[in-house]
Amino acid sequence: MKLGAFSVSLNVKDIKVSKQFYENLGFSVFAGDVTQNYLIMKNENSLIGLFQGMFENNILTFNPGWDENANTLKNFDDVRDIQKDLKSKGINLEREADENTSGPENIVLFDPDGNVILIDQHV
Repeated sequence: MKLGAFSVSLNVKDIKVSKQFYENLGFSVFAGDVTQNYLIMKNENSLIGLFQGMFENNILTFNPGWDENANTLKNFDDVRDIQKDLKSKGINLEREADENTSGPENIVLFDPDGNVILIDQHV
């Protein structure tokens, strides 16, 4: 199963304070807009999303179809195929993709410890 680029999406209290903290760890702004309360920060192949006031818990995020630079991959597993595979293994999904569509779509599931996993396809 090819899940694409991986990042951790963090629920932060103060995006400007968090931005400064992660810049001190060598991260730089890769995407997003601090005025809209979200930033994607990058340090080599590591990605961290900072989100203020958008969700309650931290989220493990995978982006099928993208590499860590948000470049579209030629070969990737579509989120709908990933969904079918997970369901065939008895994994419950909190949110399912519409299997009658193509292109951007996402699914949400929880790991055994209650951590949120977002599989978010943008292509």
